[in-house]
Amino acid sequence: MSKTRDSMDTHLLRILQILLTEQSVSRAAIKLGLSQPALSNSLRRLRDITGDPILVRSKTGMVATERGQELLAHANEALSAIERITQPPGEFDPAHSTREFHLGAPDYLDAMFLPNIAEILRREAPHAKFIVHPINADYDYAGGLEDGGLDVVIGNWLEPPPQMHMARLFDDEVVCMVGSQNPIAHRELSLKQYLELPHLAPFPYVSERQSFIDGYLAAQGLRRNIQMTIPYFGQVAGMLLRTDLVFTTGRQFAQHYARYLPITILPSPFPFPAMRFYLLWHRRCHGAAEVIWLRQCIVRVASMLQASLGAQGSATPS
Repeated sequence: MSKTRDSMDTHLLRILQILLTEQSVSRAAIKLGLSQPALSNSLRRLRDITGDPILVRSKTGMVATERGQELLAHANEALSAIERITQPPGEFDPAHSTREFHLGAPDYLDAMFLPNIAEILRREAPHAKFIVHPINADYDYAGGLEDGGLDVVIGNWLEPPPQMHMARLFDDEVVCMVGSQNPIAHRELSLKQYLELPHLAPFPYVSERQSFIDGYLAAQGLRRNIQMTIPYFGQVAGMLLRTDLVFTTGRQFAQHYARYLPITILPSPFPFPAMRFYLLWHRRCHGAAEVIWLRQCIVRVASMLQASLGAQGSATPS
């Protein structure tokens, strides 16, 4: 039985469709550009495969059997599906899309980056859904990208995962944040002072390594005095306004809060390299038009924010 099923190819499906539509071997042969003997041979094959005469003679010519009428509906569906499979995907139309986009990102980006992405999506794809998944040490973002739970991930890695496609988004200068009431708010910190002062630090959102800041300090044999650790970046400003803690972070994050709150930004006394943020995605959706559009939106936001800070660098896909 499997052998006869295997012999039903697209060409034979098309012959079945035309034979049952025309209900005439001669007319079907003309339409298909085949000889009548060739088409008669194909009809015999179809009868063997289906176990049904398909077409039978009547007073007015040939008519489809009941099974033949059923097979015509199946052939139409199958050929339509094959056509959809073999046609290249159409262009993505964000204005009418109802797609659900899934982005993974640390809440470090909540203050300035994600609102700008949300603004573009609401303006250009008003019917689409946008779901942000928090990236932390317990979240398998690589697995999410691979199985389709995530479309893209944004984060800062010293060494981004090599198995993923990647675009460099922006570089962010490392600075120190303190509440303006803090006695050190108007001083220039020495490295010794910096290491001894009480620090506020976030939990690292990637479990296999130290935080960006502590990793670089450790490489120089240095260690800062972390007095408090918090799970969410949104808690930082409130902590600094009520304590003498120091928070080391990127300028974009610090500058956002300094615009609205009595927060002072101090230069870092340690020569940290810039925090480099990347956009990651899996090869599974590398050519998907809708995910390409989302990636382009994110790159636009990165370029805009970088320009607004007057920083150097641009988003360059690789």
